[in-house]
Amino acid sequence: MQWVSKAVAGGVPKCMPVLALSEEFDVRMAGEVYERYCQDALVMSRVAIDSVRRFDYDWAWLQVDDCIEFEMLGVGTVGSGDVLRATVDYLAPTRAVLDSLRVPDFRHEGRGPAYLEAIARVREAFGDDKLVVGRTAAPFSSVGLLYGLTPSMILPYDDPDFLKDSMDFLAEVQIEFGRRQFDAGAHAVWFGDCNAGSHLLSLDHYLEYAFPWAQKVAAAYRDIGLLVFYHASEDDPRFLRHMARLGVDAVSVGEHGDLPAAKADPEIGGPSCLMGNIDPIQVLQLGSEDEVRSATANLLESVSHKGGHLINSGEMVPRATPEANMRAYVETVRAFRA
Repeated sequence: MQWVSKAVAGGVPKCMPVLALSEEFDVRMAGEVYERYCQDALVMSRVAIDSVRRFDYDWAWLQVDDCIEFEMLGVGTVGSGDVLRATVDYLAPTRAVLDSLRVPDFRHEGRGPAYLEAIARVREAFGDDKLVVGRTAAPFSSVGLLYGLTPSMILPYDDPDFLKDSMDFLAEVQIEFGRRQFDAGAHAVWFGDCNAGSHLLSLDHYLEYAFPWAQKVAAAYRDIGLLVFYHASEDDPRFLRHMARLGVDAVSVGEHGDLPAAKADPEIGGPSCLMGNIDPIQVLQLGSEDEVRSATANLLESVSHKGGHLINSGEMVPRATPEANMRAYVETVRAFRA
């Protein structure tokens, strides 16, 4: 917590925290099937605890999947074996449907109890020695998970007022979900907004429809006591300049972004701690051990030494990543000294 707080405040931690979006890889290393993992509190917590101990991570990242809260709202999901659950059979984007929805009781409905129990077990295991990180979706991205991606992208043109009303409701859902995770023991939330990045939205639409609601929810989380790590897998500096003003604790930069340039930009690296952005496929999965060590050392030297940076993978570390490569990454980060 001390090291993370130092970086969030713009400083250089004496020891760089070891973070990775490693859940799929960790489930494989634990010999578990993902579909069982995603709904069993004991398996979920055991995988998180064992992976932290096995690889010396400084956080337990309980992403699980994007579906937990949307299943409770009536959205269909599909997943099997080691394929993560995804949303299907979306709700109709109508006023009648929206008016019929209520904020779920995360302590008693769907997979909520299992997820919260897993967070509690991980926090009990590590206390404040390791960061326990839950997850939520920002309101604009939540609209896509509720109604489907195509309707969510059309709503700014067809019915912007309905879109805003939907985001008002989904902000309530996500604030409550974050509150329950905090109550269970989470130190932080991974605040996902990948439907709001430059690969799908214009900057004008991001500022009108995504930014204000993400900012509102992030402020609520911080009032609750949660650290907020905002992730839109963004690499466009125009978007990152605004994301740096969200009031979150760190902005995650996608693996294709120029992180040294972003850190040097006073409108990006100045107001915000940045997180990322080792390439999970080209480096961690497909690279050699030497290439992993080199890429990691280069990022530590070019960005971490300047302060206000938490090294991480840019996206989820693939299941098939070689164990030796993950160990090479961890060992290189562990060798960092301010």
